[in-house]
Amino acid sequence: MKFIEKLKELEGQYMFMKYAGGSEYGKLVYVGEDFLQFDIFDVTTMEYSETLYSNPRLVLEIMVGGSDIQRIVAEVSYQMN
Repeated sequence: MKFIEKLKELEGQYMFMKYAGGSEYGKLVYVGEDFLQFDIFDVTTMEYSETLYSNPRLVLEIMVGGSDIQRIVAEVSYQMN
């Protein structure tokens, strides 16, 4: 399985992403062959701060679990109520 195929499976999930230009918490919205859309989440205000469009080949690492990710998901779920 290629990394881009795995990213495609993770669409819609919150994660920590390390890419060539930096690293951010956010939600992976879309993954295509030529670009991905990643909504960056500001962990201090618990709001979306910007949207990143990038070449998926520039993604170096992702983290989809852990206490930080669970805290963000819980906060977003709470705000939806």
